Amino acid sequence: MHIVDSLKSLVSGLGTAKDKSATMGHVLRVVGPEELNAMHRSDWLARKVVDIVPNDMTREWRDWQAKGDQIEAIEAVEKAPLINVAAKVNQALQTARLFGGSAIYIGIRGDNPAEPLDLARIRKDDLHYLHVLSCYDITAGEIETDVGSEFYGEPRDYQVAGANGLTLTVHPSRVVRFIGAQILDRRQAAANTWGDSILQVVYDAVTNASSAQQHIAALLPEAKLDVITIPGLGEATKTDAGRNALISRFTFANTAKSLLNAVLIDGNGKAGDGQQGEKWEQKQISFAQMPELMQQFLKVAAGAADITLMRLLQDAPSGQGNNGQAALQSYYDNIAARQRTELSPAMHRLDEVIIRSALGSRPPEVYYEWAPLWGLSEKEKA
Repeated sequence: MHIVDSLKSLVSGLGTAKDKSATMGHVLRVVGPEELNAMHRSDWLARKVVDIVPNDMTREWRDWQAKGDQIEAIEAVEKAPLINVAAKVNQALQTARLFGGSAIYIGIRGDNPAEPLDLARIRKDDLHYLHVLSCYDITAGEIETDVGSEFYGEPRDYQVAGANGLTLTVHPSRVVRFIGAQILDRRQAAANTWGDSILQVVYDAVTNASSAQQHIAALLPEAKLDVITIPGLGEATKTDAGRNALISRFTFANTAKSLLNAVLIDGNGKAGDGQQGEKWEQKQISFAQMPELMQQFLKVAAGAADITLMRLLQDAPSGQGNNGQAALQSYYDNIAARQRTELSPAMHRLDEVIIRSALGSRPPEVYYEWAPLWGLSEKEKA
């Protein structure tokens, strides 16, 4: 049995053909890489939406749990100039959020990149370098559809074009894959092989906030406007002599205003023509509601990007009873959750390579924990 639950009103038109909302629907407009790049390079809000989350995910990095000499060896590999794991992961996350996908290529000494990565063969100092590639630098092959494969849902291989014109085939086990905004529809995901840009979802919210700011800024020169009514203005501007006389007249009036802080105008029309003299008035624009309006646009953009407004603007809320600290702590809890559920699984293979390259083996007791993002105050510690 099918049950249809809907509201209709023949009087108001709700739910009928007269209902304007009945014609509404969602349409996907894919934002191209050129516009995404322009947004990131020219709009401060779009850049923050892309960069803040990766910066926070990698800011405190992680704490290795092992013996002292083992920790020193692992951290030495992580901070090596050609490896620099934290910086490379940060760059890869930013690139993925901007363009929809990125990859870190794991460079192993003496290995064939087309062959599967055999962790058992990794020896001390075998990790040579890490390279960050955007989804436009590396071409994903066909998606693995075998549910028995550990790479199910990922490309079976990757192609990277070299500077010499040769194409390098890379096995997926040698790639740390990052996705911007996940596409849950597997039909679309199979065609795209990567994800959506995070700016794809927040495009309208960011554009509206930036547009509101620009419109408010454009009103500033018009905040105080002098309006002068001149009898016979139309006739006076028909000739060159009349226009020049008008320009000279108000150039002098403006100079007199600067000197005397007063506007000098003609109090009478021409003798005997019965016209009134010039009339001066001043119009002002009220900006009383503008800050609140701008704040609302920024709140929508922050909510769309899943970043608390306090973190987005680096501005502590004012007033009694504000919940800025609670919102910020909730945001950092969300970042910590994403470190555990997104970043750790993506980096698992790379971490195994780092441990083996640093220690020459894989001690089972070695692991790491993400460093806390939210520090306790002295009062909370007490």
